[in-house]
Amino acid sequence: MDQRDAEIEDLKARISCAAVLERLPPPWRLDRTQSSRRSLKYRRGDAEILIVNHDGRGWWDPLSAAKGDIFTLVRRLDPNLSFGDACRLLRGFAGSAAPTPPVLFPGPARLPVAERWARRRPLSRGSPVWTYLAQARGLPERILIAARLADAVREGPWGSAWFAHRDGAGALTGIEMRGPDWRGFSAGGAKTLFRLAGGPGRPARLAILESAIDALSLAAIEGARPDTLYAATAGGMGPGTIAAFQPLLRALAADPAGLLVAATDADPAGCRFAARLAAMAAGCTLEFARLLPPDGSNDWNDALRAMTADHRPARPTPAGNEQGNDEGNS
Repeated sequence: MDQRDAEIEDLKARISCAAVLERLPPPWRLDRTQSSRRSLKYRRGDAEILIVNHDGRGWWDPLSAAKGDIFTLVRRLDPNLSFGDACRLLRGFAGSAAPTPPVLFPGPARLPVAERWARRRPLSRGSPVWTYLAQARGLPERILIAARLADAVREGPWGSAWFAHRDGAGALTGIEMRGPDWRGFSAGGAKTLFRLAGGPGRPARLAILESAIDALSLAAIEGARPDTLYAATAGGMGPGTIAAFQPLLRALAADPAGLLVAATDADPAGCRFAARLAAMAAGCTLEFARLLPPDGSNDWNDALRAMTADHRPARPTPAGNEQGNDEGNS
């Protein structure tokens, strides 16, 4: 290893990606509610998200396939930097202290995620969680009952709803948590997919949304189409989500009626996510459609609550009424 290679490895070992994100202008902000000890979620504005992992030595973008080390990070933040420029910039960080690791989940060691799930009550009519989902979120009783029967939701503490993330074999991997005043994801759990089937049998249509509540909301608006699996990622797509997603894509691609629907939010981050889904569908020659919330709503729960407030019935979306591929790349 020559002197230049040795310096590169030294910079990789000594500088945290979190330090670069927090100190290069404009700085990124740590989202503590969405972070774990091994996965720090940083945001900048409404559309940019990066995850820092590997004890600060790596990063990845949940809204694209981009990932790398400290060198690829600084060149992503400033595409005009050459590799030599990146080296000179990082030398300025080498003598500075890394940011103090945040205390994200203080207290005693937590139980395994499956055991925590097993200790929570199933959703029951009239409970604080039922009231939150039915009144604050506008979810109809038939959808809440369907989610309960699928063991897709349980009652967490302080009126919070717990939504199951499961792998392709149905094993629980993590829990998306939503309450009246906060949201988070289970410490020690892995994001795969929240799933609610609209009917029995193998689905020909897969609708991908960003949150479990949005997935339940679209199911309500569409009348829980029996040909559809409503799935949510709890944000972007990490390695666990992609691993859970690939078998579903292969099954849909083998079905002549197979369709992938990006029902992500109507904001810049949602459009980037939809574009990534469109690219994945194209990679396996699968039909793709972009479905946007109606009436200018940002997400599907906003749309559902607007319908409830206006006392308008939620009109089911018939098969084949999705919007075409072009909008997925907006």
